[in-house]
Amino acid sequence: MAIRSDAASDAAFTEGFTDGWIRRYAASAAATEAELSALDQQVGDGDFGANLVAGLQAAVRLLGELDGPGAASAAGPLDAAAAAFLDEVGGTSGPLFGLLFQEMAVAVGSAGDGMYVGALAVGIGNGLSAIQRVGEAAVGDKTLVDALVPACTALASYPSTADPVEALSHAARAAWEGVANTTRLTARSGRASYVGDRAAGVPDPGAVGIGLLFSSAEATVTTLAPLLGGPEPESVPA
Repeated sequence: MAIRSDAASDAAFTEGFTDGWIRRYAASAAATEAELSALDQQVGDGDFGANLVAGLQAAVRLLGELDGPGAASAAGPLDAAAAAFLDEVGGTSGPLFGLLFQEMAVAVGSAGDGMYVGALAVGIGNGLSAIQRVGEAAVGDKTLVDALVPACTALASYPSTADPVEALSHAARAAWEGVANTTRLTARSGRASYVGDRAAGVPDPGAVGIGLLFSSAEATVTTLAPLLGGPEPESVPA
């Protein structure tokens, strides 16, 4: 997995943590946009990388505008990300990622003190359910669900009061295992299902986006290649 960054020294799941997480995710998406686009060109419209970057850039802009009661909450940055994807990103990915962030924000916002890992697991599980209702995808269909399900399961295996960086790092490893599995699947849902055998051997870009989300809780990922089957990924401190 990625090397531990400054995020690892702050076990408290605070507004500062979630703010940093969204900013690292934006940096990871920007650094790997060309690789994401190249993957999506093989299985879809080729716009996933650009859409992910656009959504996260919009989220970062909204982070600078946080004000009022939610500004100092752990849920605030997640709410900002949800608004960015739901309001400003088109295509398939915008609404799906927006729903995920929305449910994460709701769960974290109602979490008891120090119970954020448990709340995140609940929020991600609720986001997964919302995504499956909208997208009608199941595990094995070669979509982002194939990475999100194992990540959610891994996170739920931790106590609610666990160190969030440790728990999210474990979830990231599970997500990337799910990404690897998509290379062996035949797409039965989503855009990749339209291209048939062209998608064979190619990881699902949406699943890769989920892997980046969880990895970015710890550090900024600067290249996808090692995460897609090579040596340890290159990361930089946040």
